Amino acid sequence: MRSATYRRRWIPIAVFLLGQGYGPSPLTGEEVLSLEQCIALALERHPLIAAAQERRQAALARVRQAKALPIPSLYFNSDLQPRLGDFVNSQEAYLGVDQTLELPQKRAVRRKIAEQETQEAETDTELVKLEVIFQVRRAFYELLLAEEKLAYARQDLELAEDYLRMAELRLAAGDVARVEVLRAKVEALSASNAARVAAGEVNLAKARLNLHLARGKEAPLRIVGQLMVPFAELRLAVLQAEALQRRPELRRLRITLEKENLVQARSRWSRFPDLDFSLSRHWLEGFPTTWSISITAPLPFLFHQRPKAEIAESEAVVRALQREAEQARNSILAEVEEAYVRAQSARDQILRFQQDLLPQAQEVLEMLRFSYQEGEISGLELIEARRTLNASRRAYADALFEYATALAAVEKAVGRMP
Repeated sequence: MRSATYRRRWIPIAVFLLGQGYGPSPLTGEEVLSLEQCIALALERHPLIAAAQERRQAALARVRQAKALPIPSLYFNSDLQPRLGDFVNSQEAYLGVDQTLELPQKRAVRRKIAEQETQEAETDTELVKLEVIFQVRRAFYELLLAEEKLAYARQDLELAEDYLRMAELRLAAGDVARVEVLRAKVEALSASNAARVAAGEVNLAKARLNLHLARGKEAPLRIVGQLMVPFAELRLAVLQAEALQRRPELRRLRITLEKENLVQARSRWSRFPDLDFSLSRHWLEGFPTTWSISITAPLPFLFHQRPKAEIAESEAVVRALQREAEQARNSILAEVEEAYVRAQSARDQILRFQQDLLPQAQEVLEMLRFSYQEGEISGLELIEARRTLNASRRAYADALFEYATALAAVEKAVGRMP
C-alpha cells in the first residue's frame, strides 16, 4: 500500500519534468502550457487588452490632431454682375486666402493635454493587463486544483474497491455478513461517481482557462505546473509602499490632475485673441489689379463668462479627483492587506496539514486497513478513516490553491507585471 502511494506521488513530478517544453503533446496532440506561457498567450491574444491598445492608438491620433495648424480658407467674391451668375462680365472680383494665426502657447497646451490623455490610456491598458494576468493565474490554479482532486478521487476509488475486495474475501471466509459487502459496494459506487464529477470539473476548468487565453472552450489543453508554490517572504509595510508606487489607478489620477491643470491653462490662454490674416487679389473694371491685406482680432478678454466657467468646472474636477485619489489610496492599502492576510493564513494551514493532519490521517487509514483485514474492526471504522483521509487531502489541496491565488492577488494588488 505504501509503495503504491509513493508511486502516485511521483507521477505528477514525472509529468512536470517531461512536459516543460511548449507545444503539442506527442501523445495526445494537446497543447502543453506552463503558467508563464499561459500569461504570455493571454497578453498577446486577449480581446480586452487589444481593445485597450486600440484606445491608446486613438489617443495618439488625438495628439497629432492637437498639433495640427488651423486650416486655411480660400475664398472668391464676384461683385456687380450684370446678370446673376455672369462671372465673366462682373465689374469687381476678389480672390484670397484666410488663415488663423493662433498663439503658440495655445497649441502647446492643447498638445500637452492630448499627451496626458495618451498616458491615461496607457495606464488603462496596464489595469486591463493586471486583471487579465490575475484571472489567468486563478484559472490556471483552478485547473491544477481540479486535476489534483481528480487524482484524489481516483485514489479514493482504489481504496473503496480495495475495501470491496477485502469484504468479499471475508464474506467467502464466513467472517462478515452480506451487509458488509453491500456497504462496500455502496462505497465503491459513491467513489466512482465522485471520480466522474471530478473529471467533469477538470473539463470545466480547462474551458475557463481557454476562455482567458482567447481559445475555443473545447480546444485541447494540458498544463504543466504544481499547485504547491514556494512560500514567499511577505512584509505588509513593504508591499503597501510598493503598491502606492506601482498601482496604475493612482498614476492615472495623478496624470488626470495634471491634465486638469493644463485645461485651466488653456482656458486662461483663451482670453487672448487669435489673429485672422487675409490676403486677396482685387480686380476692378477700369482700374489696375491690386492686393488687399486684412487682419482681424476678436476681443475675448471683454467676455469672461465662458473662460471663468471652464476654470470653475476644472477646479471642481480637481477637487473631486483629489477625493478619489484619497479613496483609491485607502482601498489599495486595504486590498494589499487582505491579500497578505489570506496568504499568511493559507500558509499556516498548509504547514499544519503537512506536519500533522495528513501524516496522521494516512497512518490511521493504513493501521485500520490492516486491522480490518485481520478481522479486528468493522468496515464502518475503515470507511470513516478513508473518508477522513480523503477530506484531509481535499482540504489540503484547497489550502494550496488558496495560497497560490492569494499570492496572485498580492501581485495584482501591488501592481506587479511579468
